[in-house]
Amino acid sequence: MRSDSTVREEARVADKVKTIAEAVESVPDGAHIALGGFAIARNPIAFVHELIRKQKKNLIISQAVMGLDTDLLVGAGLVKKLIVGGGSLDRFGSINCVNRARDTGSVAAINSSSLSITFGYLAGALGISFIPIKSMMASEMLEVLDKEAPDYVRHGECPFTGEKYLMLRAITPDIAILHVPIADRKGNCWINGPQWENAEAAKAARRTILITEELVPTEYIQRSPERTIIPGHRVDMVVHQAYGAHPTSVFGSYDFDAQHLQLYVKHSKTPEGMKEYLDKYVFGTKDYWEYLEMVGGARMMDTIKAEAIWGY
Repeated sequence: MRSDSTVREEARVADKVKTIAEAVESVPDGAHIALGGFAIARNPIAFVHELIRKQKKNLIISQAVMGLDTDLLVGAGLVKKLIVGGGSLDRFGSINCVNRARDTGSVAAINSSSLSITFGYLAGALGISFIPIKSMMASEMLEVLDKEAPDYVRHGECPFTGEKYLMLRAITPDIAILHVPIADRKGNCWINGPQWENAEAAKAARRTILITEELVPTEYIQRSPERTIIPGHRVDMVVHQAYGAHPTSVFGSYDFDAQHLQLYVKHSKTPEGMKEYLDKYVFGTKDYWEYLEMVGGARMMDTIKAEAIWGY
């Protein structure tokens, strides 16, 4: 017979598993969100769609390399500030909405390097207010940051040797949103393939929400504990959403959807085209499952499903 403490623990763990709507409802307007995607890989698209449906406004987005996720949010008019290290849609083109917002000044932007964004998260994860780095020194990027973002980076020197450093302010998001291939109900997760700055962002953030392709028993995670990238005690919510990164890829699960990415790039070139895309694929669907049906359903998902041996 299970003890009362065991029953309580199981109930507490079960409470971490939420629907996408419940998870998004916990995000306040004006939140600083760290997105874990990278260009066209592992973007938390299901979560982003729901943020747009719920019209969560005045968001601050930090990310080492922006992709479709950030471009969608900017294109929907929900972002007031970017703290980023670059970005693209890889072979498919530029992040048109982000570039347009930068050009018009409709979104404030701290344009840093992907490495320095990672260092900023690392400082936040370590609980320190800044971190000394040498990355970006003597660069044109630093010249711009000195003028436009003096509260992000300062110049200083080592108190022991006098050596010159940049003092990079810690990045401490309100919420880290990460799409992962495998997680359990406690929030322990594996990330197949590149991990980028995901672990640092999760540790730096006040809360972490995972969107997972597969929700597995904890016993499965315990077979290979060394593969756990983010432990459950760092995670507040877990959302189970298959193909939740479509049309971007998840290594080991499925490839990117080239046809849909091409369609998106075509629409995102103009504000009118972007509105048309959002009206059809986000506002025109009641939830992410309906979106997946609209883009081809099970038949389409089967064409991009990863080959078991190669992982893509």
